[in-house]
Amino acid sequence: MIYIESKKRKLEKIKEEYPNAIILDITSNSETRYAKILSPFYPHGNIPIPFTEGLKATCVEAVWQGLKVFENAGVDLETFKNDTMRDLKRTVRKYGVPKGHRKGVYGKDLLGYFEARMLIYLPTYKWVLDNVPEVHHVIERIKAQSKIQDIVLLDYNTNIDFRDISKPLSHAGLVKLYIDGKYPNGIEDYQPMTQEEMDAKKVREKELRKELKRRVKERKSAQSQKLFEE
Repeated sequence: MIYIESKKRKLEKIKEEYPNAIILDITSNSETRYAKILSPFYPHGNIPIPFTEGLKATCVEAVWQGLKVFENAGVDLETFKNDTMRDLKRTVRKYGVPKGHRKGVYGKDLLGYFEARMLIYLPTYKWVLDNVPEVHHVIERIKAQSKIQDIVLLDYNTNIDFRDISKPLSHAGLVKLYIDGKYPNGIEDYQPMTQEEMDAKKVREKELRKELKRRVKERKSAQSQKLFEE
């Protein structure tokens, strides 16, 4: 089974909740290269920019940030060339209110946040999973191992539902969807989560966290009892 947890949590707590799991940090700050290459910031190079024939970018995040349009700035061609894994974010503080994402470098249409996520971010990240041999090899290894052992993927964002636009999306969640054969294709069959759905999601997440804490408590109790029985 594959689980998603926040990199910001204490590693000891995660190990308590998933005692027999492999823990992989797949963020840009991972110390393990084969895990780091799953980060959207990793500069694989030659990544096609959606709706833009002939132009490529260094990484998934460069595509996402480069196509952003702000109150005081449009598409940024230089961002597509950034291969440093740093300074990729284009911020409201610097460029003003975001207006949307350009549908292609030379396109006229502006996409809303959900549309951009479905038509730009998700297809671009999937392209990397499909077409970069080293990345695909890592995905296959994780898939095979997850059948016999729990795997926890660490990410800064833990929103694993692409329909929930109230929070940034977890790329670790996309890895899980890809491995589970549930990666979304296109936008036609999907709509953003309603407030009612988001409220229900919060309840489920709260219950899951309670269940994990209960398991940890029971495990510690069992270990203590075994100690006194020996």
